[in-house]
Amino acid sequence: MNLRNRKKGNVEVHTSALNDIMFFLLLFFLLASAVVNPQVVKLLLPRSEAGQQANQQKSITVSIDENLNYFVDKQPVTLENMETAIQSHLKEDTDATIVLYVARGVSIENTMQVFDVANKLKLKVVLAVEQKK
Repeated sequence: MNLRNRKKGNVEVHTSALNDIMFFLLLFFLLASAVVNPQVVKLLLPRSEAGQQANQQKSITVSIDENLNYFVDKQPVTLENMETAIQSHLKEDTDATIVLYVARGVSIENTMQVFDVANKLKLKVVLAVEQKK
């Protein structure tokens, strides 16, 4: 009598749980990358070897994109209304710093217009650059 089981067992790997984990990791990293600095308009910044990390607690972000659109803390403004927009962000903090993000290829004339507004308001301006690799 041959009493051995002639059926071979099926080996299966269930990957449905792994798919869920990968989805949640992807979602986490996408949200984390958007939260890193939400006040910045995404631009290709000029490069500099002497670039330093500046963490200002009281800062106002001003951005100029390739199409010469101006943004104050991600809110689109015109050049004429920029002074009032910056003043509304200042409120009681008179020693705030403007962090200026300018896209590559934007002329220095357009950059200097923001510097002029900052000089009228007696604020410091820091130009954001990307570190050379």
